[in-house]
Amino acid sequence: MDLKSVKIDIPENANVIIGQTHFIKSTEDLYEAVVGTVPQAKFGLAFSEASGPCLIRTEGNDERLKKLAAENAMRIGAGHIFIIYLENSYPINVLNRIKDLQEVCTIFCATANPVDVIVAENERGRGVLGVIDGERPKGVESAKDVEDRKAFLRKIGYKR
Repeated sequence: MDLKSVKIDIPENANVIIGQTHFIKSTEDLYEAVVGTVPQAKFGLAFSEASGPCLIRTEGNDERLKKLAAENAMRIGAGHIFIIYLENSYPINVLNRIKDLQEVCTIFCATANPVDVIVAENERGRGVLGVIDGERPKGVESAKDVEDRKAFLRKIGYKR
């Protein structure tokens, strides 16, 4: 078995959600989850089939993000993986709706940070083991860091 690290391209001002699902209807269900939760979001998604024609299936309302999702799904090259790119929205706005889809098995990450997907490959195919999301911790927050964190969350409207 070989292990590979696949760097995921994330455009500026975009977020990515990477997960695993198990059924071809996931493509349309993921589309409906995003557009029905955050109608102003620009997004593109790709789903990798693991049987039959084994195609990368795409949906979305932004051709550039759909193309990027398809390219990165192809580079990951593992069956039943989905990747969603979001602009004008954040993963926190859609994650619960995505997790509620009966065919979604796992969410590996939801981030705007640099991300690498760790892929295992054997003679039959590829599978995702996990992701590296962002950088290593540099320490434990101080009292000032706690104050700054709380102020930031209130500034962006996630806490009152």
